[in-house]
Amino acid sequence: MGEVIGVWIAAGLTLLIFSFIYKDNPAFKVAEALFLGVSLGYTTGNTYWNSVAPQVVRPLTPGPNFDPWVILPLFFGLCILLRVVPSLSWLSRLAFAILIAGYAGMEIPNRISGTLLPQVSDTMSPFTAATWYITPVILLGVFCTMMYFFFSLEHKGAVGRISRIGVLFVMVSFGASFGYTVMARVSLLIGRIQFLFFEWLNLPN
Repeated sequence: MGEVIGVWIAAGLTLLIFSFIYKDNPAFKVAEALFLGVSLGYTTGNTYWNSVAPQVVRPLTPGPNFDPWVILPLFFGLCILLRVVPSLSWLSRLAFAILIAGYAGMEIPNRISGTLLPQVSDTMSPFTAATWYITPVILLGVFCTMMYFFFSLEHKGAVGRISRIGVLFVMVSFGASFGYTVMARVSLLIGRIQFLFFEWLNLPN
């Protein structure tokens, strides 16, 4: 019985969200507010029990796991919240500076080893019988795209023509990324429609 009630509630909320296709209406606003509220509540609880409790509350509780060094990151975390207090907002700048510097220090090596170096390796891969037709295209795309972002030369004449080819490669890349995003959203839509047809209406599959 509980599963049946859950399916009907999910179907009703799905239809309320789909009502936005017609126009913005109070039913959609109710479903939107309910979705945001439930998501916020779930995220808050999940963050507390998976991050705050094991990494802040437990280490500061007297016992064998007590760790006073947790007070330092806790202090900087609270400093970020002080941005809303004008007289103490300068403390948030210190916390943000440490946060951004630490994130950059961890992320830059990961980006270099995980993204830049593999791309350089693929660009410099030798011609083989299996890649003879795609390797020149990769070399052309990399060269033209780098020329487009080389602003020390005025984009006129041969440099301008090469840069325009680079723009084409950039637009193809953006188009592929956008197409992937659209496909992901369409897959979500198909999933909800399948839910309505096969789980709610119980139509034969």
